[in-house]
Amino acid sequence: MKLKEILDYLNISQDSNIEISGLNGLKEATNSELSFLESSKYISSLKDTKAAAVFVNKEFKEDVPAGTLAIVCDEPYINLAKASKLFAPKLIENSGNEAIIGENTTIMPNVHLGKNVVIGKNCTIMHGSFIGDYVKIGDNTIIYPNITIYRDCKIGDNCIIHSGTIIGSDGFGFAHTKEGKYIKIYQNGNVIIGSDVEIGANCTIDRAVFSSTIIEDGVRIDNLVHIAHNCKIGRGSILVTQVGLSGSTTLQPYVIMGGQSATSGHLEIAAFSTIAARGGVTKSIKEPKKTWAGFPLIEHREWLKLQGKISKLLK
Repeated sequence: MKLKEILDYLNISQDSNIEISGLNGLKEATNSELSFLESSKYISSLKDTKAAAVFVNKEFKEDVPAGTLAIVCDEPYINLAKASKLFAPKLIENSGNEAIIGENTTIMPNVHLGKNVVIGKNCTIMHGSFIGDYVKIGDNTIIYPNITIYRDCKIGDNCIIHSGTIIGSDGFGFAHTKEGKYIKIYQNGNVIIGSDVEIGANCTIDRAVFSSTIIEDGVRIDNLVHIAHNCKIGRGSILVTQVGLSGSTTLQPYVIMGGQSATSGHLEIAAFSTIAARGGVTKSIKEPKKTWAGFPLIEHREWLKLQGKISKLLK
């Protein structure tokens, strides 16, 4: 839609006929997308952005690069949240193509298939599952009973998804006003799952705010795991039961996270790292091939020594 239409909806007085195709983060935004800056922490991303226009506070107006329109406002994050509603897709598509189903695929009774769904060869989709509009599923994939896959999500070849799992539910995204009211940020991205991935029972994998939540090839996810919006799980990683990842966490390949371990958001864990059970990751881990434990997180050997000393004190 025209940028002017968006700004009129937000009661912002600024005239522009730029065509806006969607919303995105500063780093990822293209010259047809709208973005925002809320914190000086991301000022370097603002200076390098390719976005068509950016919501900014007055103090950051001069940092907006040439070719990007600065939309000066008091609450950039709130305005982005409100604008996200304008780009939200339909809950249910009433028109479109019926599902395309590959040869030797079994669809059991009481399965809902949305519009424009594509399912590959030799798949099995069991009772009670919901496959939303525009979902794509590769070859040789097994969907066990009572699984929900929201619209626009993509699943690769040779995957196994166990009962009760939900893929593509909304991420926990809200902007709050000065008065404390919460404004929903519509989650307009999707989830992309690679090939040879197994996901346990009753897991939740949230769709991205923009772009995609990504599970790469060969990942193994145990039961009762939560992966928040815009996370990226590197190939071959293992997440054990009750792991929780906050939004925009990136795991490099072959990370192992033990039971009930968790991360803060917007951080990265180096390849071949191991997080012991109940470990709490609050900062990025940049050095690969190390084992970490505890909260706050320290190297596993140091954690064992610390527990030994505490035990002696008790005696």
